[in-house]
Amino acid sequence: MRFNVRGENLEITPALREYAERKVSRLKRYFADVPDLDVQITMRVVREAHTVEVTLLLPRLLLRAEETSADMYSSIDLVVDKLERQIRKYKTKIYRKFRQDGSLRDLIRGAEPENGQAFEEEELEIPIVRVKRFNLKPMDPEEAVLQMNLLGHNFFVFANAENHHVNVVYRRKDGTYGLIDPEA
Repeated sequence: MRFNVRGENLEITPALREYAERKVSRLKRYFADVPDLDVQITMRVVREAHTVEVTLLLPRLLLRAEETSADMYSSIDLVVDKLERQIRKYKTKIYRKFRQDGSLRDLIRGAEPENGQAFEEEELEIPIVRVKRFNLKPMDPEEAVLQMNLLGHNFFVFANAENHHVNVVYRRKDGTYGLIDPEA
């Protein structure tokens, strides 16, 4: 595992870095031999709230979790627990959906049902209750943010007039805006 630990409004002490790396490295047991597992850990303090964000970059999978508490060590424990729950949830989905060799199933150890028991089907059903279709109007990201605010939405899909890709602008938790520009 390659760790990238950084702090915002916080100096990362060696003890804090070692604790975070040790806790997050527990997740390695869930993955088959993945030599290039990148882990980004961001710790920040805003008004007595200690937030930890962890992103695991795998070859064909990205896992991300964020937790906030009154103590940085507690936040680290909570975010690792959250990532473990995500991995267990996706284990079931991956086993069911990607059965052919060379798929995402090979990334996660123990994706097969244990002791001959089948995974619960109710976890896998994700109902899609609405489908929207719309024309993508070419515009720049600033115009897309204005359109999003006019509609009162948290995100807006548009065709970028500069590079002709389908992009998404979204409102972040801190009130700023983000742009998703997929690589082709």
